[in-house]
Amino acid sequence: MAHNPTSGGSNDNSLVVCFGEMLIDFVPTIGEVSLAEAPAFKKAPGGAPANVAVGISKLGGTSAFIGKVGDDEFGYMLVDILKQNNVNTSGVRYDSNARTALAFVTLRADGEREFLFFRHPSADMLLRESELDINIIKQARIFHYGSISLIAEPCKSTHLAAMSMAKRSGGILSYDPNLRLPLWPSEQAARDGIMSIWDQADIIKISEDEITFLTGGDDHNDDNVVLNKLYHPNLKLLIVTEGSKGCRYYTKEFKGRVPGVKSKSVDTTGAGDAFVSGILNCLASDLNLFKDEERLREALLFANACGAITVTERGAIPALPTKEAVLKLVKLVAAS
Repeated sequence: MAHNPTSGGSNDNSLVVCFGEMLIDFVPTIGEVSLAEAPAFKKAPGGAPANVAVGISKLGGTSAFIGKVGDDEFGYMLVDILKQNNVNTSGVRYDSNARTALAFVTLRADGEREFLFFRHPSADMLLRESELDINIIKQARIFHYGSISLIAEPCKSTHLAAMSMAKRSGGILSYDPNLRLPLWPSEQAARDGIMSIWDQADIIKISEDEITFLTGGDDHNDDNVVLNKLYHPNLKLLIVTEGSKGCRYYTKEFKGRVPGVKSKSVDTTGAGDAFVSGILNCLASDLNLFKDEERLREALLFANACGAITVTERGAIPALPTKEAVLKLVKLVAAS
């Protein structure tokens, strides 16, 4: 997984650019309560694309974040966190008329997550095409995004423009839909919106729940459902995450399963983002992984271990692992 730092000159050829939302999550100070029952909340940086950018940097990779925050204390705090984690922030913009997005998130006693979002509209939704840092997009070896940035204009058009810029410059497109149903006007709008850019991605990572949702209730364990309804001819890699059980992978040539890495779960927030960081970090330094099943399986085990470490600590960004921690865990798995 080593990357040769001299091969890219000043244009780092393993750069992963993450596009989308960064926000503040407010999490109850005690577990297993509804939002109404929570006695107090603690603020935590959030937003899947930003988590992935930090995750890659913590693993020793090179990453950048493109998005918009409010010209407010929370916006500055978030950008500071990116900078502290060596994420390139040249593509971040500030909006003086809209606030940084907020989300109140809790895990209830019944295990269900409850969300309350403040985005009416929030700064991330207002990123305009004219505000894109074209230079950093053109340098992306991998351009990664979710679907939340597709919900509202002007951000949606900006997202589509950034994708086509990255593609034209030879970047690989990576998509994690990261379904957040409460943010969409309706279930159908969510399905249509998520699928509207499906065929353009080179890499897609989805969860079992998302398969069920996108296929209208089909069995997420059925390979035929995945291959017939979700795999498309342009795809280099489709990954289905199964939480602590591991993941499944599908390429043009082969398919299989990589078991999960056992760990003591405290908080699953950010586990999927850590997984994405892990696999993209491996791919950024070696795009031929798609073609070699054994090396792809190693990379997916590495990504599973990234997720396994993240669930042992509260919060997403503070829990994202270093490369040393992941390799140590992978070694333990190999020895057992």
